[in-house]
Amino acid sequence: MATHKPVIINELFGELKIPAEDKRWTVIYTKPRCEKRIADYAAKNLIHYYLPQLKTSRVYQRRKVVTTLPMFPGYIFMVLSAREKETIAISGYAVSFIRVTNQRELIDDLSRICFASSRDVPIVQTLWLSKGLEVEITGGALKGMRGVVEGHDKISEIRLQVDILRQAVMVKVDPKDIKIIGKYEVEEVEA
Repeated sequence: MATHKPVIINELFGELKIPAEDKRWTVIYTKPRCEKRIADYAAKNLIHYYLPQLKTSRVYQRRKVVTTLPMFPGYIFMVLSAREKETIAISGYAVSFIRVTNQRELIDDLSRICFASSRDVPIVQTLWLSKGLEVEITGGALKGMRGVVEGHDKISEIRLQVDILRQAVMVKVDPKDIKIIGKYEVEEVEA
């Protein structure tokens, strides 16, 4: 009987903030199914990273098994200096490094996802939106968080987007706890 030891990795090793001058946040595109391995390698080398994860559950032979999978398959976010970049490249798990030009925007995107993950609300993967209404949550567990909605008809489905990856995750919120903060136009439909 084959048994597999579950790989348990902390989502965040370090802090979600703009690093010192000699380091930068970098997005690493990994080999398939190597996100947790590269995170473990980074932690052993004291390299800060953020690997957002989704909890999933499946039933195997009448047993419920809860696992965690990377929220953005194939990607991990790391704070790297030139020397640490070489260390990660040597690991054999990295395919390429994506340079982050706007560090503040990436930190804001990742902070929203980290905040939602810490509140233990259901998060699902969804499509990234190039256009949408910017909203703020005014009540509940996610109070104060901002996101994007597709339109007025789907106001309860708030997307937390990572623009550099063009990927997003979604949380559902009661529509009464949402305030639109971006510009929008009201379309009147004739009956």
